[in-house]
This record gives sequence, C-alpha cells and structure tokens, in this order.
Amino acid sequence: MSQPTPLMPHATASWLVDITSLTFEQIAEFCGLHMLEVQAMADDLASSKYTGRDPVRSGELTMEEIEKGQANPEYKLRMHKVPVNASRTKGPRYTPVSKRQDKPDGIAWILRNHAEVSDAQIGKLIGTTRNTIAAIRDRSHWNINNITPKDPVTLGLCSQRELDALVAKAAKKAGIQEDENATNERLTDDRDALIEELRAERQAQVQAASAAAQEAEVAAWLEAKRAAEAEERNQ
Repeated sequence: MSQPTPLMPHATASWLVDITSLTFEQIAEFCGLHMLEVQAMADDLASSKYTGRDPVRSGELTMEEIEKGQANPEYKLRMHKVPVNASRTKGPRYTPVSKRQDKPDGIAWILRNHAEVSDAQIGKLIGTTRNTIAAIRDRSHWNINNITPKDPVTLGLCSQRELDALVAKAAKKAGIQEDENATNERLTDDRDALIEELRAERQAQVQAASAAAQEAEVAAWLEAKRAAEAEERNQ
C-alpha cells in the first residue's frame, strides 16, 4: 500500500525546500511528486509559485521526523497524521482553467505512446470525456491540426507517479511486459524536455525584464532631453 501524501503536496514541498535541508528525493517521495518538480521549485524555475504550507503545523509531520531525514539522506519520511480528503466518486478529474487547453495534447501523447491504456483510464487521469478521446483518436476533433502530443506530466495535468501507475496497471491487464530500458529512455527524454522548457521560460522572463528596463531608460533619457531643451528655449 502506497504512503498517503500531504493535503497540499506542492505547497508542502515548497515549504520543505525553503525551511529544511532534506534532499529533493526525500521531499518528492513524501509529497508524492516527481523529483524534477521539487528541483524546479528549488531553482525557482517552476511556472507556478506556491505559498509554503507547514506540514508540522498541520500535523502531517513532526520536527523529530524532519530531523531524522536531515541526518540521513536515505531515510524516508513517515506521515504523522493522514489528512482527511473529501472524496469524489463521480465526475471527471478537476483541472485548472489555465491547463484545460493542454488536455488534447496530453491525450494525444497517451494514445500514441500507450495504446494499452483504456479511454476510461485516460478520462480519469486527464479529466476528460470519452467523446473527446475518440475524436482525437480518429482525428475528427475540431482542433486536430493544432494538437501536438505532449507528455501530460510536463504539461502539469498529472504527476509522474500517477502516470506510471496507470501505465503499469494497463500493461499488466493487457499482458504487456514493458521494456525497462525503453521506459528509462522515455523518462529521461521527458525530464530533459521539462528542464529545457523551464529554462526557456526563465530566459524569456529575464529578456522581457531587460527589454522593459531598457525602454524605461530610453524614456527617461528622452524626457530629460526634452526638459533640457525646454529650459534652454526659456532662457
């Protein structure tokens, strides 16, 4: 049985990164996240900024447990108090509005790379309908020309752990033995793509800030020049 995760895993991970000296692996394992997500938080590369949530205050962790982890990088943190989640038994998985436009890309990626996964499983993982999945599969989707298969983990539609568990379950049911080397290669490619995407986003932000600063400097210089010319005319 897998260990339960904090009620707010990303916010909890952000707090642990900022406050403790736990390793990325320890934080990722405790929060149920991919290590690269934690790495991105530490490097300030994550596109979404999270307000840290203290797991000690919420009762999910104790300082004693954190100190054990800090003393031994191999130690796996244990949940002190399991959070109470409101369960949903009906309806699709909720996806933030900002991520919904990425759903077709994530669906197309799963259809291309994991044909053994059923439509029902895809719908539950991504939070979509069977009609949408079928339209993407038979290329009758209204926006099919703009749909590009992309890893749903990279898009932020699900966690790597959720995707791996789903694929493993589907493969076992279909009697498929996935090649370990191919899996590792695929995960490496996806990780590299995520890192490059985050780096490109940060570089774009730096360039935009630099351009804005240059524009402000030019505007200030022109204003000073106009003021000097006006003063000269008045004299």
